Amino acid sequence: MTSLSIVIPIVVVALIVVIIFLTGYVKASPDTALIISGMRKKPKVLIGKAGVKIPFLERKDELNLQLIPIDVKTSTAVPTADYINIRVDATVNVKISDNEDRLKLAAQNFLNKKPDYIGGVAREVLEGNVREIVGKMALEEMVSDRQKFAVLVKENAEPDLAAMGLDIISFNVQNFVDNNSVIENLGVDNIVKIQKNAAISRAESEKEIAKAQANAKREANEAEVNAESEIAIKQNELAIKKAELKKESDVKKAEADAAYKIQEEEQRKTVEITTANANLAKQEKEILLKQKEVEITEQTLEAQVKKKAEAERFAKQQHADAQLYERQREAEARKFETEKDAEAMKAQAEAQKYKMEQEAEGIRTKGLAEAEAIRAKSVAEAEGIEKKAEAMAKMGEAAVLEMYFKALPEVVKNAAAPLEKVERITMYGDGNNAKLTRDIINTVNQVTDGLKDSTGVDLAAVLSGFLGGKVAGDKTPVQVNLVTGEDKR
Repeated sequence: MTSLSIVIPIVVVALIVVIIFLTGYVKASPDTALIISGMRKKPKVLIGKAGVKIPFLERKDELNLQLIPIDVKTSTAVPTADYINIRVDATVNVKISDNEDRLKLAAQNFLNKKPDYIGGVAREVLEGNVREIVGKMALEEMVSDRQKFAVLVKENAEPDLAAMGLDIISFNVQNFVDNNSVIENLGVDNIVKIQKNAAISRAESEKEIAKAQANAKREANEAEVNAESEIAIKQNELAIKKAELKKESDVKKAEADAAYKIQEEEQRKTVEITTANANLAKQEKEILLKQKEVEITEQTLEAQVKKKAEAERFAKQQHADAQLYERQREAEARKFETEKDAEAMKAQAEAQKYKMEQEAEGIRTKGLAEAEAIRAKSVAEAEGIEKKAEAMAKMGEAAVLEMYFKALPEVVKNAAAPLEKVERITMYGDGNNAKLTRDIINTVNQVTDGLKDSTGVDLAAVLSGFLGGKVAGDKTPVQVNLVTGEDKR
């Protein structure tokens, strides 16, 4: 009995607790706030979760947390900062804040209220703020920057709505309306400005096109002039190149001609030397036969031939040098004339000047080559004469005497030549014809004395020695005949 009396109260208490739990259990949806108040100092708020309310001691109230759309329209025209009356149409979304402090304020203001009631209260606040912002802004600014207007209204209205526990989720301006078509006229003004800018842009574009066409034409002309200049430069370079090539060709030709002439002279010199050597061999054989009878003549004529050879060689050398100098002067004169002509024509044709200078240089080179050939020829002739003189020297006195006897008639002839054109000679004093003969013989003696003084060869001594040798050797009388020009006639 005692145990049962203890169990029954426990069961009753448990049953009461279960009944209280079942009857006091509440659940809140995410878009609804449940506010449990009564036994607590602060109300308990449930949003999207469950809780327990003590029956009869606590109460449950609801707050709708869904968005509340509000159509905000100014009931009357509102003057802007530039005193233009307009009406504003905007769409706003508000809701009860889920912030704990603002939720408590919303519970105080809108507990168990329908969304239409909450929207009506918020509309009045928002319309007042719209009117306030309209009065601060110019019409053109609001029309051109609606976002700025919406932001200003939202920032201005948020503190008022926050004091009621509401949050502004969005604010969008739908339209601005005025009864005087000011906004329309602003559009017309903008259209005119746009058309004006378009016309200006079109004119600028046409101007740029014309400028571009003019620049293109100018660049085309410049390109054409540059092309013609390049062509002229290339033609000038071609003319200069042709002149240089012609100069090289002339120089090569002159060198080839000079080389050919030098080779020809060398060959001729070789032939002459060979001929001279052959003659020398022949003469050496003759010398072996006549050596005894020409010893005196060889000594006498050796000096004469040598002197004559040196004189002839010197004369030929001088002649060659004179010709070389003359050709050089002529070439330099031609070059100078050509340079002067080219300087006079420099403004007309620079390339022609260069060409003429190259031709003048080629002529001068050719002249030098010819002069060198002449000089080589002269040297070869002089060497031939010198070889001949050496051969005569080897012949001994017999050759000298032979040459002397050959030259003696010419000497006598030339000595008597001034008397050939004399019709009559009158001799005063003794001797008459004998005196004339002595004068001629004296002239001959003067020649032989001059030869002795210049060469050291005494023809009288050579002749005496030769005749003495002949008399002593074969005892044959030697007859010497002096033939004059008169005897020849």
